[in-house]
Amino acid sequence: MTKMIFVSLPVADLEASVAFYKALGFEQNPQFGDDASACMVWSEAIYAMLLTHAKWRTFTQRPFPPAGTSGSMLSLSMGSRDAVDAMNRAAAAHGGQADVNPAEDFGFMYTRDLADLDGHMWGIFWMDPAAMPAASRQH
Repeated sequence: MTKMIFVSLPVADLEASVAFYKALGFEQNPQFGDDASACMVWSEAIYAMLLTHAKWRTFTQRPFPPAGTSGSMLSLSMGSRDAVDAMNRAAAAHGGQADVNPAEDFGFMYTRDLADLDGHMWGIFWMDPAAMPAASRQH
């Protein structure tokens, strides 16, 4: 079986979150969803499971992080700098927050971070490994 990752994210408004992730380029897979959850596909191996707060509570009773905080940031690679910029514009245009951290340009790597409707952070980046400085490739 292919190794896959399913990242579960609690969301306040499932319908709005599905629309947001579609705007970023995710596709919805109804096979893995129901009235309280939606499976958003990034690639053959990466899935974001959007769960209503009630559905989330069937997995854990741990408290939600306070608004404005983050416990993790997930990162997605893009095919170009323009694609990084386009995803940040889509996030801002659909209720998310673009550039939650300053953009970084290292020449061989370009990053811009965004947050979804519930504040879940995503690091969006483009990288050209062939252009990495030699010292960086040795690690």
